[in-house]
Amino acid sequence: MGRAKKVVLAYSGGVDTSVCIPYLKQEWGVEEVITLAADLGQGEELEPVREKALKSGATESLVVNVQESFIKDYAFPAIQANAIYENRYPLATALARPLIAKALVEAAQKYEADAVAHGCTGKGNDQVRFDVAVTAMNPDLKILAPAREWGMSREETIAYGERFGIPSPVKKSSPYSIDKNLLGRSIEAGVLEDPSQEPPEEVYEMTKAIVDTPNEPEYIEIGFVKGIPATLNGESKNPIELISKLNQLVGNHGVGRIDMIENRLVGIKSREIYESPAMVALIQAHRDLESLTLTGDVTQYKRGIEETYSQLIYNGLWFSPLKAALDAFIQQTQERVSGTVRMKLFKGNATIVGRRSDNSLYNPEMATYGAEDRFDHKAAEGFIYIWGMPTRIWAGQNNS
Repeated sequence: MGRAKKVVLAYSGGVDTSVCIPYLKQEWGVEEVITLAADLGQGEELEPVREKALKSGATESLVVNVQESFIKDYAFPAIQANAIYENRYPLATALARPLIAKALVEAAQKYEADAVAHGCTGKGNDQVRFDVAVTAMNPDLKILAPAREWGMSREETIAYGERFGIPSPVKKSSPYSIDKNLLGRSIEAGVLEDPSQEPPEEVYEMTKAIVDTPNEPEYIEIGFVKGIPATLNGESKNPIELISKLNQLVGNHGVGRIDMIENRLVGIKSREIYESPAMVALIQAHRDLESLTLTGDVTQYKRGIEETYSQLIYNGLWFSPLKAALDAFIQQTQERVSGTVRMKLFKGNATIVGRRSDNSLYNPEMATYGAEDRFDHKAAEGFIYIWGMPTRIWAGQNNS
C-alpha cells in the first residue's frame, strides 16, 4: 500500500538516495518522486547529480543554490551564539540540515507533494534533524525514510539499484563517509571507527598537516559588525567570499582539525573527524571581541545560553520555541559587538593577539598600574568589607 502519491526526496546522488527513488515507487507505491539536491558549496558539479536522479526514475530533479542563505541565516547566527557542540565541534554539518529541510518543505508546497523523504539510516543524527525540522514547518507533511526501514546491507542496496538501472559505483568506494559544505567537512567510518587509531592524512582536505604548514606566522584581521563577520584584512567581503577565503588562509596553517568522541542524540558514541577552519577562527575571534564590548555579567550568563544553543542545533531543534527565544537574547547582546580582532596563524594555532572596538569597555586609566591610574584604591576597603560580610558572619557563627 502506498504511503504517498507524490514525494520530494532530499538527494545527494549517492547509492542510498539513488536507490530510494525506485524503492519508493516499487515497494511503497509512490507515483512521482521529485528529487532535490541542495548546493551548499560542497564544491562538486551538481549537473551530473541532477541527471543521475532522472536516470534513476525521478519525475523531476531540482538543484537549489542555498549557499548565501546557509552562511547568512545559519552560520552567522551560530557564530553570534559561539555555538560549539561539546566544546569542540562548530556544527558545520548540523547547520545545513534545517536549511535542507526548509528547501524540502518549500518544494513540497510548490509541487503539491504530500510527503518528503530522505536517505538517512536509523543510527545517525540527521534523521532526527530532518524529521523534526520538517514537522516544525509543516506538521501535516508525511516523512518517509526508506533507508531506515529497508534493512538492506550496502551490497544488497547496490544490487537492488542495479535491477532498476542504477549503476553500481564505478570505482572502489572510499572507506570513509564524508559530508562537505562551505563550512567544513565531516569524516567517519573505515579505520576511524577505531578510536585508538590516528586518522590517516588522506582523510583531510581543507587543512594542512603541521609539517607542511608555513614556517612563518601569518597575521589576519577579522572585522565584525553587530557580531557578524564583515571584513577580512580591512576589505569588505560578501558572506560566501569571507568564509571561503578564511577556510583557505586558516586551513593553510593547519588550524581547524577536530578529532573527537562525540555523543550522538540517539544514545551512542561515535568517533568523528571534522575540518572547519573558518568557523573555528571566527567563533574564537567573535568570543574575544565580546569580552571587550560586553559587561562581565552578560558574557558569563551568555556562556550557558551558548551551550544550550549548540545542543539545540545538534539535536535538530533549529525550528523550536526555545531556539527562537534564545535568538532574541543573543541578538540583543550583539548590538555592541562591533570591532576588529587580530589573529596570528602559525603551526596549527590561531592565537588572538589584539582587538579594538569603538564600543570597548576597557578603560586604560582604570586598568593601568602606571602614573595615569585613576582607580580609587581607598574605595576598595569599604567594598571588601561589604562584599565579605556574609562570609565573615558565617565564619563567626561556625568558629564560635
